[in-house]
Amino acid sequence: MALKVYEIFYSLQGESSRIGLPTVFVRLTGCPMRCTYCDTEYAFSGGSNIEIVSILNQVQAFGTKYVTVTGGEPLAQKECLDLLKSLCDAGFNVSLETGGAMDIAPVDARVSVILDVKTPGSHEEKNMRWSNLDYIKAKDEVKFVLCGRDDYDWAKQKISELNLSKKCPILLSPSYSELSATDLAKWVLEDQLSVRMQVQLHKILWGEKPGV
Repeated sequence: MALKVYEIFYSLQGESSRIGLPTVFVRLTGCPMRCTYCDTEYAFSGGSNIEIVSILNQVQAFGTKYVTVTGGEPLAQKECLDLLKSLCDAGFNVSLETGGAMDIAPVDARVSVILDVKTPGSHEEKNMRWSNLDYIKAKDEVKFVLCGRDDYDWAKQKISELNLSKKCPILLSPSYSELSATDLAKWVLEDQLSVRMQVQLHKILWGEKPGV
């Protein structure tokens, strides 16, 4: 069984509660969404078909227990579910970065899901599958990438009305080129939100490019 893989690389996790941990990233090709702030457009196409056993061998060669399956949108390839199960079976600590439009119900329960809730500023709010929140576990994380104050206010309302803080940790991220991290930090403190405000460590260290 094979998947279209854009790249497999070793880096520091730049986001989520795993920030700073040495991690192997398996970036799958393809995504049905076109978010305004997308930083991985290069992964919409290209890559190579790689068998799951070969992916496992490449991941194991890096010698770390943390693996993140990302994209594009990894769940756009149905074989991603088999890859996630295989990584868990091999003993890895696995996280999945998904954009919220694809069904997460079939994802292996051992996987930590990082679910990106699409804001109005992303221009993909219409494709958000809200039923995914019914499958969020305590060890998962829900992320909002914010393009400005309007997105922040919208996210704050959603967190409250959906009682998200009771489900799992909440992540707020400033869109890299659209919202000042300092402004977002100020708003979070002023409103005393029960969230984790984050910046993208990998971009601070190496800039915006593949393989980091």
